[in-house]
Parts: sequence; C-alpha cells; structure tokens
Amino acid sequence: MNRPTDPHLLTQAATPAGTTAGYMPGWGNDFETEALPGALPQGMNSPQKCNYGLYGEQLSGTAFTATRPERTWCYRIRPSVKHSHRYEKIDLPYWKSAPCIDPDVISLGQYRWDPVAHSGAGLTWLTGMRTMTTAGDVNTQVGMASHIYLVTESMVDDYFFSADSELLVVPQEGRLRFATELGIIDVEPKEIAILPRGLVYRVEVLEGPCRGFVCENYGQKFELPGRGPIGANCMANPRDFKSPVAAFEDRETPSTVTVKWCGQFHTTKIGHSPLDVVAWHGNYAPVKYDLRNYCPVGAILFDHPDPSIFTVLTAPSGVPGTANIDFVLFRERWMVMEDTFRPPWYHKNIMSELMGNIYGQYDAKPQGFVPGGMSLHNMMLPHGPDKEAFEKASNANLGPDKLDQTMSFMFETRFPQHLTEFAAKEAPLQDDYIDCWTSLEKKFDGTPGKK
Repeated sequence: MNRPTDPHLLTQAATPAGTTAGYMPGWGNDFETEALPGALPQGMNSPQKCNYGLYGEQLSGTAFTATRPERTWCYRIRPSVKHSHRYEKIDLPYWKSAPCIDPDVISLGQYRWDPVAHSGAGLTWLTGMRTMTTAGDVNTQVGMASHIYLVTESMVDDYFFSADSELLVVPQEGRLRFATELGIIDVEPKEIAILPRGLVYRVEVLEGPCRGFVCENYGQKFELPGRGPIGANCMANPRDFKSPVAAFEDRETPSTVTVKWCGQFHTTKIGHSPLDVVAWHGNYAPVKYDLRNYCPVGAILFDHPDPSIFTVLTAPSGVPGTANIDFVLFRERWMVMEDTFRPPWYHKNIMSELMGNIYGQYDAKPQGFVPGGMSLHNMMLPHGPDKEAFEKASNANLGPDKLDQTMSFMFETRFPQHLTEFAAKEAPLQDDYIDCWTSLEKKFDGTPGKK
C-alpha cells in the first residue's frame, strides 16, 4: 500500500514548504493508495461503513459500459455533493471554448507568435489562462482548445475542475504544483501533466513567474499510441508515467470552487477544503511524465518517416487512424540518413498543427521560432523550411549530426483551429512570418540529370 510519509500532506491554504510529492509508476494502472492505514477497503468497493467515518464515492471518466471503464473509488471525509452548492456564473474573458469563431478574425493562414509576455499583474491559474485557438465543439465533446498560461500567484482557498475536458499541461517557465483530490503533482519545464475531467484541484506557484502551454481535450481521453511494427519498446514507455499517492486536507475554511461546464464558468461557495480524499483505488487519476524519458525512433538509412513517429500521446476520434488530438514531441536526436533532405519536408495535410517551443532551436525554422513562442499551420495550408533551413540542409555534409538542446512539440488535430481575438489582436503575432518563404528561389533547370 502506498502512503505518504506525512499522512496530512495537505493541511494549509498552500501546501507547507518542504512538502514533497510522492508518485506511483505506470500508465493506466489500477492503483491503490491510502494516507491513513486501513482507510482503503479491501475486497470490495462500498462497505456498509467505511473506516474513519469516510464516505465511499466513485469518480467515472468513461461510460460504465466502455470496453475498459476508467473509474476511481474515493474514500473521503465528505461526499462531493458537500463540495457543491448554488452556482453563480462568472466571466473569465480570456478563456474561450469552441465554437469560438470571430467573424473579424482570419484563421486561414500560417501564423507565428513571440512568447506572450508577463504583464506584472497578479494572475492565478484561472485568471492567467489565454486561449489561442479553438477547434470542434465543447458541447458535443469533440475537438480541443490551445492556451497559454501566465501564472504568478497561487490559488488560496480556491479550487477548480473542468467538466468539459482533460487538460494537458506543458510548462515552459517556472514550476507549478497541482494539489488535487487524489494527491500532489509538481511540474516544471521538460515535464507534462494530465488533469482529468471532473478532478478538483488547486494550483500553486513553486517557482515563478510561470508560463506554459495547455491543450484542452474535449474528446476521448489521451492514450498511448499503438506502436505497430515498432513493437513493445521506445517512444513513451508506460512505466515512466507517474500518478500521485493519496494526500488530503481536513480544513474548515470558507472556500470557492470554480467549475467549467459547456464553456461557461460558475462558482460555488463551501465551508471547507474539497481535497479530502484519504484513500483511493482505480485507473482514473492525474499523471505526470518527464519528456526527457521519451525515446525517439527514426530512419537509419535514407528518407525519414512522418512526424507521427514522434507521437507521445493520442486522443482518438470516431475515424480510425485519424486523431482528435496528437501530442507530438521533437526533442534531441541523431540524424544519420544518407542522401536525404533531413528537416521536415514541405507539405500540407488534413491536420491542423499548432507548435510550441519549450527550449532551443527548431531545425526547420532556425530564426524566429523562439522558446515560449507558438506557430499555427492550419489544415491544408502548405508549410515547411524557410530558405536558410532549406539551403543549409540541401548542401550539408551528411555525416551523423545530433540535433542538440532542442525541444518543441505539436498539438495536432483533425479539426481546423480558429484564432481567438486575443491570438489575433493582443498576442505578439509576427506579422512578417508568412514572408519567411518569399526568398525561396526557382531552381528548376531542364538539363537532363542535373540536380
């Protein structure tokens, strides 16, 4: 049984200094963990009376009849109906949901942004979220939204959960703590976290200011991609994903819970902390992953496979082989292909590709795509290397070459991504990005055999 060293890890409005998070390894495992000995029932889920006077309650992340239901049994100080009261609608003007199509914004195009700067204002996880693109429809549970978060202040006696979506968090600057119903998750740059739908949590700043990217997934949950002929190893290995051990708060204090539901935000007032799960077991839980553990695979003779070979996580759609979302990672790796144009080739496809730079330089765009920046190449719009990258790759000495000190990612979806008003008018859009291909030259020569 997994127990934290201190059974009351969560006892303050912000978790105490020096508190460390504990984790259990594995992707989609059936975990069991308790913060007090004997708090977790054995051999059954819903005893007539639970130890310590706890309430048994199930949190379901899939339909009961799903092929492999995802659910977690929680044993908590109060049932979660006590964490919900009358709701009041509030406005978080920068956090948008699909459909969000502004008639005055042109989403058809190739776009790139510099990092969204910190303003100096005090911003929490909720007030610091800035939506860049939306796709699909939150009401019918398809598609996604992409966000930048700017966080400088911890949430104090404030809690949040999304009924709409799971959130994939990609830090780029600073360190955050997610104090959740099921335990503590700490994340920093080069790591990611997934926060499931319906999970209540508070976000604290461990080291700020904090900036990063969020993919809000309205559709089917993220899962590990099928490796096919690659086999059982490489890419993201299940054992490297970490879920938290149980930790709880027993704290009587006025608190606010904010809920995102069908794209709208509502608050409810309660008199205690909702992070009161003393023990839990199941396979529906938050998770973190260190991107430095991702083992890329690629071509070792000539040409190179599609970028889908770098998929870390995928959220399937109703169309086999076509994802609602793919999360793709471009990290350090060796390039050894012979007689091959090694950067990503020129292309257009049915997927809409939003990229973010965590650190370093991306090989297809050596200038302008900086850490903290983003780019968008919408569905069926051509894109590829700029002239500098093309000339360098076309004339390079093709010995083994390591792409070093680089980490970028892509949120890729089958749906068109629509720019928000913030992305089009307030975020630092590089107006000259489209011109990066202007200097590409006509090299055609009809002489037979000439390259």
